[in-house]
Amino acid sequence: MSVAIVTGASSGIGRSAAVKLAERGWGVIATYAGSRERGLETVAEVEAVGGTAVALHLDLGASADFPAFKGRVAEALAQTWNATGVGALVNNGGQAQAASFEDTSEALFDDLTRVLLKGPYFLTQALLPLIEDGGAIVNTTSSSATASEMAPGYSVYGSLKGGLIVLTRFMAKEFSPRGIRVNAVAPGPTRTRLGGNAFERFPELAGPLAADTALGRVGEPDDIGLAIAALCSEESRWITAQSIEVSGGYKL
Repeated sequence: MSVAIVTGASSGIGRSAAVKLAERGWGVIATYAGSRERGLETVAEVEAVGGTAVALHLDLGASADFPAFKGRVAEALAQTWNATGVGALVNNGGQAQAASFEDTSEALFDDLTRVLLKGPYFLTQALLPLIEDGGAIVNTTSSSATASEMAPGYSVYGSLKGGLIVLTRFMAKEFSPRGIRVNAVAPGPTRTRLGGNAFERFPELAGPLAADTALGRVGEPDDIGLAIAALCSEESRWITAQSIEVSGGYKL
């Protein structure tokens, strides 16, 4: 059985990716940051579809802890799956906070950078020895990094996600001698807990976003989770260095 690490798997896109991978026969190491309870809920959902999962704590903004996290991953692999490596890494965890360009502080800039770009960079570096030859990495970016969406207030978030798209190509080049494929998915507006659970707090947001989407609705986590699971799997074995917008045609 291949095992995938999915960061930010306690809700939303990460939880969906964990479940969709489990449905394809993957074991899952699901990371959570703030809520162990939600991490265990993801484990329960994986088990409900017949899979096996372990929840591990991970703060993407604390890169000094990544070597210790690697050790916990190795321990979970050995104890749960009698394995020494993983077949996929999904760099999905993140955070978002809107602020106009004029109001963006250095503290906010640095906080988002640690989680959205520095975190995936150095986490991948730490875990690379555990990723099996022929494996896959999928980075979750955002349509806010594309020309189709330039929403005011997301200059930092969109720029960092754009950086992750560029990093995806460099990873694909550097890891290719080991046969490791690296791709990115760029979700459009998706009903997740991001932005302080904005869709639940402001349900009126959904209508205008759906009207701006060619397929006529706001994205759901499973729309993105399915794409991530596909990119990790054998059917995508000849795809690498790509950034795929998964947005239902947002702003088309």
